[in-house]
Amino acid sequence: MSSRSPLLLLRIKLILPLLLTFLYPLFSAAQAQSVDAEGHQWWQHAVFYEIYPRSFADSNNDGVGDLNGITSKMSYLHELGVDAIWITPCYPSPQVDFGYDVADYENIDPMYGTLSDFDRLVAEGRKHQVRIIMDFVLNHSSDQHPWFLDSKSSRTAPHRDWYIWRDGKAPGQPPNNWISLFGGSAWKFDPTTSQYYYHFFYAQQPDLNWRNPAVEKVMLDTTRWWYRRGVAGFRLDAVDALFEDPDLHDNPALPGTNAQGDPNLENKYNDHFPEVHDELQKLRKVADESGAVLIGETWTSNVAELDRYYGPGGNELQMPMDFMFTTVNKLSAAEFRSQIAAVESAHGWPVFVISNHDIVRSYNRYGDGKHNDAIAKLMGAFYLTLRGTPIMYYGEEIGMENNDPTRKEDVKDPIGRTGWPQEKGRDGERTPMQ
Repeated sequence: MSSRSPLLLLRIKLILPLLLTFLYPLFSAAQAQSVDAEGHQWWQHAVFYEIYPRSFADSNNDGVGDLNGITSKMSYLHELGVDAIWITPCYPSPQVDFGYDVADYENIDPMYGTLSDFDRLVAEGRKHQVRIIMDFVLNHSSDQHPWFLDSKSSRTAPHRDWYIWRDGKAPGQPPNNWISLFGGSAWKFDPTTSQYYYHFFYAQQPDLNWRNPAVEKVMLDTTRWWYRRGVAGFRLDAVDALFEDPDLHDNPALPGTNAQGDPNLENKYNDHFPEVHDELQKLRKVADESGAVLIGETWTSNVAELDRYYGPGGNELQMPMDFMFTTVNKLSAAEFRSQIAAVESAHGWPVFVISNHDIVRSYNRYGDGKHNDAIAKLMGAFYLTLRGTPIMYYGEEIGMENNDPTRKEDVKDPIGRTGWPQEKGRDGERTPMQ
């Protein structure tokens, strides 16, 4: 070996990671679009694993999980058999709804790390054949996002029409009877401009106006920005709620009240609008440019509704989640058989879920108090071997169970705070990985 070889090797060692970073987007698109001999895409063979970042792995011992913590567990995830991880929102956020109130769509919250940390996560995932799926909150932003701060500043602000502003029916009365998912009116009065803004979720989560082409453009461009950074796809949050009736008809009343004490309503005029599918087709077109996969938070009451999310000719979501599967909350072969048969009758690839950050852990739901470990193994074997793609929730593999708060003062989740004690919130299924 010549005397110049060590210097040459050092140069290669320094340059190669940069070269790979530059070339990866070109290779990853081709890789993601490749199919096997039976015509299956990579995500059809994959096991997905949802990570709630603040609870998964803490690299700096500050009491909050972070991206470097996830990176440090790539070997574990690979050995477990995970092919892709879906990370719930880690963007800058006031954390009113634990990241689902986004204040900047193209950055990382300092509590979780930096964009450089994210790039290392992608690179380490690549080494272990683990793809990174981001959570995209496209129905609403934080009320601290610069867009909303401008929108509320005046009725003629450049971003005014990026959100949904309306006059009240009368002084002190909201525009209609719509109820927020987290309790109370879905309208909040803002004295700066003397109008109400609409929020399907918490008041600090104002809904974006997807009827505005500028909103559509910036959100599509945001996905392109992350694809260029190596993201392999998105889980699309709350896609059902993207559109609402522009004429603001009152929702029909139903009997009784909810956990927050509000009247029960049928969300006829602010949920599941057909325009959602137009936007999903546009999101899919952008995703296809990078060979990316789109997972949908698709709450449906029947398979016909679920089927529509695949799109005509399969041009919307590749992976709409079948949450109807989670409603079979008992070990019933007949009921599971019926549900699986129904999903198999749809026109797309089945996607099965038994737990996530919004649902009581499967260990509790299916356990009988005596045979919980055996039942958890049974459920794991069951949905991991079905035809379709499973999305595990962190901790399922070790039988983690809910640890619900016992006092209202310990509740962090907005739903629990407004609905206690009938509704304890979702803190119990989001506890630290054991």
